[in-house]
Amino acid sequence: MDNEIQLISDGDGLAVIGNATDVESFLVSEGLSSKDLGLQRLKSVRGTGAVVAQAGSDISANSGRWVKLTRESAQVVKKYGVRESSKTGLSTGVVKGHKGQIRGFVEFVKGPRSLLTNPAVLANAARLMSQVAMQQTMEEITDYLATIDEKVDDVLRAQKDTVLARMIGVGLVIEEAMTIREKRRGVDEVTWSKVQAAPATIAETQAYALRQLDSLAEKMERKAKIGDLATAAKEAESAVREWLAVLARCFQLQDAIAVLELDRVLDASPEELNGHRLGLKAARQDRQELILRSTERLVARMNAVAGTANAKVLLHPTKSPAVVQSSNYVAAGVHDFHERLGIESGHRSSEARRWVDAAAEARDKALETGAKGVVAARSLGNETLDRASSVKGKLSSGIAERARRRRGDEEGRDEEG
Repeated sequence: MDNEIQLISDGDGLAVIGNATDVESFLVSEGLSSKDLGLQRLKSVRGTGAVVAQAGSDISANSGRWVKLTRESAQVVKKYGVRESSKTGLSTGVVKGHKGQIRGFVEFVKGPRSLLTNPAVLANAARLMSQVAMQQTMEEITDYLATIDEKVDDVLRAQKDTVLARMIGVGLVIEEAMTIREKRRGVDEVTWSKVQAAPATIAETQAYALRQLDSLAEKMERKAKIGDLATAAKEAESAVREWLAVLARCFQLQDAIAVLELDRVLDASPEELNGHRLGLKAARQDRQELILRSTERLVARMNAVAGTANAKVLLHPTKSPAVVQSSNYVAAGVHDFHERLGIESGHRSSEARRWVDAAAEARDKALETGAKGVVAARSLGNETLDRASSVKGKLSSGIAERARRRRGDEEGRDEEG
C-alpha cells in the first residue's frame, strides 16, 4: 500500500486510508474536512486466514480518515471513479500518491494484502465507517440538545407516563455500555446482555413522542377563534421543542445501540457483519422517513393555521401575526431538528401580513369602489340635470303658452265690451 490511498464509500461517508502524509495531502488538495476513522479498531477476524489477518494488520498501521458525504465531498467520489459492488453495497477505488503528491486514479490493486480484495477486512472497515457516522450524528444531537437548552431528562421526568420514565434508565445503561466499549475496544456478551432489550423501550418512546406532535397539531386545527388559536400556537412553541428533544434523544440512543451491535456481531458472527450493517442502515433510514413524515405533517398543519390567521389579519392586527410567528418558530425548529438527524427536508417560512399592508389593500379596494361610485353618481347626476332641464323647459313652455292664451282671452272680452 506504499504511496497508495484507498477510498471506500458507503453512500454516507468516505474513508481515506493510506500513508498519513499522502492522506493529509489528498484531503487538503480536495478541501475536505475529516475525522479519525479509528483504524486501531480494525480487528483481525477469526477464521479468515493468516494472509487476511496480516492485511488487516497492515491497514491498521496506516492513517484512516472519515469524510461525511455532502454535495462537495460526493463530487470527489465521482471524480475518482470509485466502483460500486452490488454484493457489499460499497464503492471502492485507489488513488496513487508519491511523496505527498496525488497522481490520480489507479485501477484495483491485486493481491491478498489489499483492503479492497479482502471481503472480511473490507466489511470490517465498513463497520468502522458506519460507527463513525453514527457517532458523528450522536455528537450533533448532543450539540442540538445543548443549543435548545433542553434537558431531555427534565422533560421525561415531567411526564407521568411509565414509558417515558423507563427512557431515563435505558439511556443510563446504554451510556455505561458505550464507556465499557471504549475501554475494552469491543462488546462482550455480558455488556451486550445489558442493552439488548433497550430498542423496544426506545421505539415505544419514539412512537409516544410522535403521537404527541400529532395531537398538538390537531388541537390547533380545532380552534376557530383567532384569540384561542394564538394561545394554542404559542403553547405549541415550547411543547413541540420538548417533543423534538425526546425524538432526538431516541434517535441518539438507537444509533448508540447500532454501534454496540456492530461490534457484537463482529465478535459473534463475523461472516454476517456486512449483511447486518446493511440491515441496520435500512432500518435507520426507515426511522428517518417515519420521523420526516410526522414532522412534515406538523409543519403543514402549522402553515395552514398561519394561512387562516393571515386571512383575518385586518380584524386581528396583533393576534394574527402572533400565530404566524409561532408557526414559523415551529417550522424553523423542525428544520434544525432534521438537519441534526441527517434528514433532508424543505423549509419555507410563512410570511405574516402586516396589518398596514392589509389595511392598505382594503383602502385601495374602497377607493376603487368609491371611484366607480363617483363616476356613476356623476353620470346619474348629469342625466338627472338633463332630465330636470328638459322638464323645466317643458314647464316653462306650458306656462308661457297658458299665459298667452290668458292674455288673448282678456283682450277678446275687452273688445266685446
